[in-house]
Amino acid sequence: MTDTPARLLNLLSLLQTPREWPGSELADRLSVSARTIRRDIDRLRELGYPVEATKGAVGGYRLVAGAAMPPLLLDDEEAVAIAVGLRAGAGHAIEGVEEASVRALAKLEQVLPSRLRHRVSTLQNATIPLTRGDGATVAPSTLTALAGAVTGQERLRFGYRAGDGTESRRLVEPYRLVSTGHRWYLVAYDLEREDWRTFRVDRVSDPFATGARFTARELPEGGAAAYMARSINRGQRPEVDLDVTFHASAETVTARLPAHLTLTATGPSSCRLSTPTAESIEWLALRLGLVDVPFTIHAPAALVTYVADLATRLAASTTN
Repeated sequence: MTDTPARLLNLLSLLQTPREWPGSELADRLSVSARTIRRDIDRLRELGYPVEATKGAVGGYRLVAGAAMPPLLLDDEEAVAIAVGLRAGAGHAIEGVEEASVRALAKLEQVLPSRLRHRVSTLQNATIPLTRGDGATVAPSTLTALAGAVTGQERLRFGYRAGDGTESRRLVEPYRLVSTGHRWYLVAYDLEREDWRTFRVDRVSDPFATGARFTARELPEGGAAAYMARSINRGQRPEVDLDVTFHASAETVTARLPAHLTLTATGPSSCRLSTPTAESIEWLALRLGLVDVPFTIHAPAALVTYVADLATRLAASTTN
C-alpha cells in the first residue's frame, strides 16, 4: 500500500479496535515494512492520536485514552448502529440522553453517505418504540434541524401547534434545546412577539434555518433551564416541596435521576432530595420507584398517602 494517507487511515482503523497489535502483524496487514509502520505510528502521534508502544517479544501498539477526543473511524455497520441509537434516544427523550446526543446525531448524519442514511431511515421506520404513552415523541430530523440552528446561531422558521390546537408560524432566534427527561423544549427569542418563549419540540413542524445570523441576546436570569422550568410551570398545577431520603449512596441515586436534580449526601449510604416540583403525585410516585433503591418520603403528605395506597393495591394484586 503506497498511498500514505490511505495507509494511515487503515492503520488508525485497526488501532481503534480494543486490542494490542504487534508491529509485524500491522506490517503484514498493510503490506509494508516494520520500519514504515513505526514511521506511520509517529505520524499518528503528531496528529494527536495517543498510540502506546510496548516492548518485548509480545509487545506492540495500541490506542489509549488521551487528553482530547481524536476523530474516530467507523465502518458502515458501526456508523449505522450509532446513528440508530442516537435517533432512538433523542427522538423519545430517554432520561440521561440530553443535548449532547442531538449534537452528536447532527454531526454524524451530516457526514453519513447516502446509502447509510437510507439504511438508518429504513431501520428506524421498521421499528416501534415502547414509550410512556403521552404522545410526546419527537422526529430526530426535527431535533437535528433545531440543534443546527442553535449551534450556527441562525434564525429559524417553523410551524407550531399550541396546547389548545391553534396553529401558527414562528420566526425565532433559537438559544438552547432543553430536555426534561420525557420532553424536549426549545428556548428561543420570538421575533414577532418580541419576547422569550419556550416551545415543545413535539409540537414543532417543518423547521428550517433561514441563513440569517444573529447575535445571542441576554437570557433572563437563571439560564435556559431555569427559564424553561418557570415557563412550563406557569399555569400548571401548583408546586409542592418534594423531600425524600434515599437509602443508597448519592452516586448511585444521581445516576438514576434526571441531571437537573441535585442530591445532598447525608452519609456513605444515604442522600436526600429536597426540591420544589410541579409534577403530578402519580408521576412522582412512579419516578421514585424507578430509582430502585429504598427511600423514605418526608413530604408532601399527599405523596406519602398515595405511595402507601399504591403499595397496598400492588400487594393485593399479587395474592392468590
